[in-house]
Order: sequence, then structure tokens, then C-alpha cells
Amino acid sequence: MTPMTIEGENPQTTAPPAGSARRALVGRLSWGLADQAASSISNFVVGIYVARSLGLTAFGVFSLAWVTYGVVLNVSRGLATDPLVVRFSGVSEASWRGAVARSSGTALGVGAAIGAVCLVAGLALGGRVGPAFACLGVMLPGLLLQDAWRFSFFAAGTGRKAFVNDVMWGIALVPAMVVAARVGSVAAFVLAWGASAAVAAGYGYLQSGIRPRVTEARGWLREQRDLGYRYLVENVSLSGASQLRAYGLGAIVGVGAVGAVRGAELLMGPFLAVLMGLSLVTVPEAARVLRQAPQRLGKFCLLLGGGQAAAALFWGGALLLMPDRLGELVLGGVWHSAAQLIVPITLGVAGAGLGTGAAAGLRALGAARRSLRCQLFASACYVSGGLGGAVVAGTVGSAWGVAAATVSGSAVWWLQLRSALRERHHHPIPEVRTS
Repeated sequence: MTPMTIEGENPQTTAPPAGSARRALVGRLSWGLADQAASSISNFVVGIYVARSLGLTAFGVFSLAWVTYGVVLNVSRGLATDPLVVRFSGVSEASWRGAVARSSGTALGVGAAIGAVCLVAGLALGGRVGPAFACLGVMLPGLLLQDAWRFSFFAAGTGRKAFVNDVMWGIALVPAMVVAARVGSVAAFVLAWGASAAVAAGYGYLQSGIRPRVTEARGWLREQRDLGYRYLVENVSLSGASQLRAYGLGAIVGVGAVGAVRGAELLMGPFLAVLMGLSLVTVPEAARVLRQAPQRLGKFCLLLGGGQAAAALFWGGALLLMPDRLGELVLGGVWHSAAQLIVPITLGVAGAGLGTGAAAGLRALGAARRSLRCQLFASACYVSGGLGGAVVAGTVGSAWGVAAATVSGSAVWWLQLRSALRERHHHPIPEVRTS
């Protein structure tokens, strides 16, 4: 990634030549998209393979472990890698290497600590869910370390290495999934997924030549506390809401409902891969617009969010035309339950895509309080809409509740961006987040 404006810096106001700027933007987008494509394809294949191998209820158990991993991943990013990409993008190699050693050590420490909790909780729970959570606890350190390498490489401007690392994970997944299918349990699939990530994490060490320093995690947290804890709250609020909705949906409707929702989300997977790939560069690009042509920031964010929303609607429309035979080929027995959720989930993803444009603008402006306020509001709406809808109309009601909540949250993001743009001349940019 390119150097970003941080506290104490004076941003460059001279715009580069249009041709070179476009080529640089295309390069950054290309590696971000390629890396996210590799990561998302792996996740998509795992989800499809597990859904077809285990059926709706067992897939629901796997999905509970998956959303729990998503929350832990956001904890790690908020404390370890988000501060890294803000303050150590485009710095000297010596500075970057020292920061990566401490940041990756922090990610590894987070994985070990929360992994131990998951292991104990899983052993205590037993039944269908317990073994999956116990195995997730064992695998969390490797999963989080692999993600830390990925963001470290983007901070250094070497997105190609992140892409190669995710490809390595995908290659390792193939034999691991074959073995898990022969065992035929949720726990086996969780172990296979996590073990292949550990292989990629080990390869990341070979790529970087940097040894994670877990013993320096406390020092890293202390140094980055002004950013880390704020990003932690932002990151965890939405993923935590997703986890609460999944647990609540399982309790209200049944674990099979969680599998149906996850199946519908998998159908949106290819589009979400593009969306997340773009998210690697949207904030830096918004920051460039702010530095070079601040009057264009609102229009840029609107085009960014509107384009993503339109693409989501187009993809959802294509899914509605999918023949049942093809759907059953992709999701097996999960297809019929997931197909009923395509319309509300498409609308929810479109609303989220629209909101990301405003979110990128708020991050570029350094409006952290407004950003956090929006995230907390959106999370509260997500949980209340998802669970309230489940009480009223089961799985379909939950999906529609989430869609309404997401659109409402997007509206709040845009209202806050408009207010922030109006008062920008009273607030200098304190820092810019790059992911």
C-alpha cells in the first residue's frame, strides 16, 4: 500500500500526473482484488463442500464456529493489524519489520488466549456444537497469524505476497478437505480448515523472514492504544452483532436456520469477494481525493457506494434466475432453504454496499467519533432486526429484518458523512485508516 497521512504529517497536495495515478490505482486495485478473490474462493469452496457433505443441521453448527471466528478475527485486526497499516505503510523496511514482528506476535497472542477459552467452552458444551468449538480453539492461533501476514504485506506495498499466501492456503485446503470428508464430522472440517491456514501461516514466516514476538504484544498494545481500542470496538460491533444474530436465530428457530442463512450468503460469495477486495483500497483512495480535490469527496463516495449497491442488485437478480438443478448442484440439500432468502439478503448486501461509500469518506476525514456512532447504531439495528424478524416470521422474517436494518444503517452513515463534510473546515484530519 502507499504511504498514508497520519498524525503529525503534512499531506502532499500536488496531484500526480493523471496517467500515472490511474496506473497506480489499477495496480493497487488489482492486487487487492486478486488477494481477496483467492481468500474468498477458498472460503466459498469450504462452505459449499461442508454444506454438501454434512447437510443443513451440521452445516448450521459449522456456521456457528465460522461466525465466532469472524468476531475473533476482528478483535485481532483491531488490536494488531489495523494500527500496523495506518502507521507503518510505506515506512522504511527496518521500521516495518520491527512493527510486523510485534503486530504478528499480538495476533498470535490473541489467537492463543481466545483459543484457550473456545477450547474450554467446547469441552464443557459437548453435544453437536462442543467439538466444533474445541477444534476452533486449537486452530485460532494459525488462522489469525495467517491473516496478520496478509495485512503486513499490504502495508509494505507487496500485495503480491499476500495473494501468494492465500493461494498457498487454498492449495493446502484440497487434501485437508478430502480427509475431513472421509471422517464426516463438523469437527474434522474445522480442523482441516484451520490446519491448512496454519500451513499458510508458516509459509508467511518464510516469505517475510520475520519471527512473531508474542512477548512484545503488551508493548504493542500500549503503543497503539489510541488507535487499537477504538478500532477494536468498531470491528467487533458488527461481527459481534452477526454472531448474536446467529446464536439467537439458532435458539429461536433452530440450528438449521443458521445453515440456511449461511447458504444464502454463500450464493452472494463471488460478489462479496469483489466488495471486500475493493475495501482494501477504498479508504486510501478517498484520502487521496480529500487531499487533491476535497470538493469531490462526496461525489466520489456516492459513486463508490452506488456502484457497489447496483452490482449487488444485479448479482441477486441473476441468482433469482438460477435453475433449481444448478442450485442443488452447488448447495445440495441446503439450496431449497437458502433460495427463499435470496431477495432479502440481496437487499441487505446492496444496503451495506451503499453504506461503505459513506464509511470510506468518514474514515478519510478522520471522523472517528461519527464512524463509531454509525457502526454501533448499525449493529444494534442488525441484532434487533434479525432476532425480531425471527420471532415474527422465522428464518425468512429474520432475513427481512436484517435487510431493513442494513438499509437504515446505511442512511445513518450518509447523514453523518454529510454533517462531517459540512464541518470539515473546523476539524483537521488526525489520521487515516487503510483497511
